[in-house]
Amino acid sequence: MNDTAENPDITTAVLDACQRAKVASRALATATSTTKDEALLAMADALVAQAPRIVEANAEDLKRGRANDMSEGLLDRLELTEERLAAIADALRYVAGLPDPVGELKRGSTLPNGIRLVQKAVPMGVVGMIYEARPNVTVDAAGLALKSGNAAVLRGGSAAASSNEVIVSVLQDALEGVGLPRDAVQSIDAYGREGAKVLMNARGLVDVLVPRGGRSLIQAVVRDSTVPAIETGEGNCHVYLDATAPVDRAVDIVVNSKTHRVGVCNAAETLLVHRDAAANVLPAVLTALHEAGVTFHAGDDVAALAPASATVIPPTEDDWANEYLSLDIAVRIVDDIDQAIEHVTQYSTGHTEAIVTNDIGAADRFSSEIDTAAVIVNASTRFTDGAMFGLGAEIGISTQKLHARGPMGLGELTTTTWIAYGDGQVRP
Repeated sequence: MNDTAENPDITTAVLDACQRAKVASRALATATSTTKDEALLAMADALVAQAPRIVEANAEDLKRGRANDMSEGLLDRLELTEERLAAIADALRYVAGLPDPVGELKRGSTLPNGIRLVQKAVPMGVVGMIYEARPNVTVDAAGLALKSGNAAVLRGGSAAASSNEVIVSVLQDALEGVGLPRDAVQSIDAYGREGAKVLMNARGLVDVLVPRGGRSLIQAVVRDSTVPAIETGEGNCHVYLDATAPVDRAVDIVVNSKTHRVGVCNAAETLLVHRDAAANVLPAVLTALHEAGVTFHAGDDVAALAPASATVIPPTEDDWANEYLSLDIAVRIVDDIDQAIEHVTQYSTGHTEAIVTNDIGAADRFSSEIDTAAVIVNASTRFTDGAMFGLGAEIGISTQKLHARGPMGLGELTTTTWIAYGDGQVRP
């Protein structure tokens, strides 16, 4: 990938936006907790007050998405209602009530020569975001960046362009109203894919880049960006029903994991069932999923236990690795927990894996041997979420291991600085 866009005007415009964000980040780095919280509350109030205007813009995006045959899962991610905006505003208020991570002391000591060492949390600086069809991420990213003392440069994609344009304007007005720079939150949606390319290569101006979206987008950013990127999002999440899984609990957890919201990265895409539980548990689970409109990708052994009217499609190798983001689920009966762990290890994207069991030994084995950002024991995969984990809104769910893993909240948007306090010491 070229270091700059083909259009020099786009290159200049995006780099200028990044430079202004860099300047704004210095003001945010020294802003008090009180000022930042006032800004977050003002942003929340503005979103509610301007909800009709935002929903009207969102309707344009939805109309365009349907005309372009966007999937129902992506349309669900794209849609904003006044109720959803109220919930997004509440998330900002929740973030305002969280402790400020900036300045948090990580560790410290006094050396034998009298120098006092302190390691403290400081902002990253400028956080770039590239994401698709998720206007809620525009607010989440802006709010978390602000609270952690960072400026945000956002590229939300053409699918949500109308929504994001209005949302960013509303947030900027709120920032300005409490004396913080408008440039602390900026959108480069107007510059399209070429603008995203420039953002990905704005090393020195942008400190970290977080992609959220489908596999192709995430991998393109991780592969081609010269700005340090954090891999996030793609979720081929499994639910494993162990031999001792209770029927009612299994039904509740699997149905919620699969159908609560199908277009999100923590929705279950594969169901694994211990052979000893299949005859007792699986028929009830399959019936409940069928009643919710789910299609099964499974072999004859599963089809024999499914309702006669259910749609059962023979699985291909791709089905085991597929993030459907739809009312589809791959189902497999496994011989034992070893085969379940082997299957998850082969096909997991490292996002969220769940086990339903009454056997504490099986739960311990599964949680210890599965290499993933989150393991859920006897609960829905839908709990892997910044808000559900008490972190407030999240900027993404990291599936990598360096710096951050799992839901990324305020702490994950800071780095550290060492400060050494001396009184004239020199190194011998």
